[in-house]
Amino acid sequence: MAPDLCNNLNTVLSGSDIGSPRRNSATKPYLVLKFGGTSVGKFIDNICSNIIPSTHVKTEGTTSRLMKAAESVLDNDKNSCRDIVQAILDDHLAAARKQIRNKDLYAKLEHELSEQSDRLKVFLEAAEVINEVSPRSKDIIIGTGEKLACEYVSYALQDQGIDACCLSLEKAIERQFDSVHLDQTFYDYLTQRFAEMVESCGDKVPVVTGYFGPVPGGLLYNIGRGYTDLTAALIAVGMHASELQIWKEVDGIFTADPRKVPSARLLNIITPEEASELTYYGSEVIHPFTMEQVIRASIPIRIKNVQNPSGAGTIIFPDVGSRPTSATASCPESPSALNSPRLLLENGYLLDLSRRHPTAVTIKDKIVVLNIHSNRKNVSHGFFARIFSILDKYGITVDLISTSEVHVSMAVSAAVLDRNLDPTIHELSALGVVDIIRDMAILSLVGKQMRNMVGIAGKMFHTLATAGVNIEMISQGASEINISCVIHESSSIDALKAIHEKLLTGVKTSLVNDPEAIKSMNSLEFRNRSISVLSIGSSAINTQNTLETNGNHPSNVSTYPLTSSS
Repeated sequence: MAPDLCNNLNTVLSGSDIGSPRRNSATKPYLVLKFGGTSVGKFIDNICSNIIPSTHVKTEGTTSRLMKAAESVLDNDKNSCRDIVQAILDDHLAAARKQIRNKDLYAKLEHELSEQSDRLKVFLEAAEVINEVSPRSKDIIIGTGEKLACEYVSYALQDQGIDACCLSLEKAIERQFDSVHLDQTFYDYLTQRFAEMVESCGDKVPVVTGYFGPVPGGLLYNIGRGYTDLTAALIAVGMHASELQIWKEVDGIFTADPRKVPSARLLNIITPEEASELTYYGSEVIHPFTMEQVIRASIPIRIKNVQNPSGAGTIIFPDVGSRPTSATASCPESPSALNSPRLLLENGYLLDLSRRHPTAVTIKDKIVVLNIHSNRKNVSHGFFARIFSILDKYGITVDLISTSEVHVSMAVSAAVLDRNLDPTIHELSALGVVDIIRDMAILSLVGKQMRNMVGIAGKMFHTLATAGVNIEMISQGASEINISCVIHESSSIDALKAIHEKLLTGVKTSLVNDPEAIKSMNSLEFRNRSISVLSIGSSAINTQNTLETNGNHPSNVSTYPLTSSS
């Protein structure tokens, strides 16, 4: 519902003369946009020409190729690692030739990219000499891909008349931290450092690396490949951004995977808890820890589609009524906040954020069920402790669990289990009889405060039975935000379609004319709480309305954490 943002950059970025570069305004709040490397590779022209004021960089992710280069060092395959680096450089230069029309800018970019690649080749040769690639070394190798992508995008923006600069966060960490205990203190420190480095760019538009330097214990091990989302989140918090936008290749969050369920609906708004559950159980939204960093600062997150920048996307809105308001909350009071309760009701939420119907259904494939039947009649209190101690030893995370006094059933990811399958089964066998059921899937029905949805579990299981889907395990969390069950993977699509058709299609989502909802809206307690919640959520939505009606945007489009991962 928002128009092409290229029409808004004249107001977002404060270059007033037609011939002068467009810059950020010192009087407007920040808007943080995060793009993945695949999106940059496929849609750089759309990003630089439409989203920020489709060239293909690669068919395989740069991060994946750099990891292969690191592995080839240990295999003493010198030519292979050099070939990989050269191929990455060639891809970026080929894309730049198509994208950048200014010959002087292209020459500068070619020099920068070639210099970065030469430095990486030397580093890989040094690693080959000592025959070692430590976690720190791997971080540095992967970080090169980030810098190449950011240099490329910053020059592409300059070619569009936007005064952009590449900002590498590789030297952000200047203190020592314990790799075993990277607690919130570490992330608060990163937030402060990122803000300082972004502010050092002045009124330029910073294009920021998702990579922020070697992390104690290793970036991939301690944080994972979603570290670029975390970088964007911490920048948003540090800069008191009005909104964090995560740009993907989907329109937002749907009631089900639209590739599997054609009737799936786009959700306008969703709570952080619901988004977290959908992420845990198969939907690629945003990592819950990353989301928590932003939500605790009362900053809304918008999921948008790089292929469809005019779409409104989905907003994950901060539930500030259930937590202390953060000092970093930055959204000003808005007249639109007075209509916030109506916005909640239009999207199916009562004013206490409960719902009458589920929000979405999702499937997580490639699941293995582990059954452990105790070999003792009288089970000691340490039975469960020993099971989880073994799983923790081999880094196996349990997605679902069902227990009785003498029996434990656990659903785990097949990829995670298979890494250490034999030793895990060997040690668990000392506790009882172990059997494995493969080719399973987890079906999860998600909705805020599902305990208020009378009979929802019965409807769900009756629907599966009618569709001929057999259930192996059932689990419902204490928060009652989801009901999950384990089914055969071969039945997963049929089950997903059946549940969506019965429980999510054709239901009345709007509660605007609902008598109970109106009664609660008239309650002063609920009204005050709702206005507080949506003073942020609705202002983010109205940002797009403002864009649509008069071509203005209240924020600096300022930071673009990038990743070159696939």
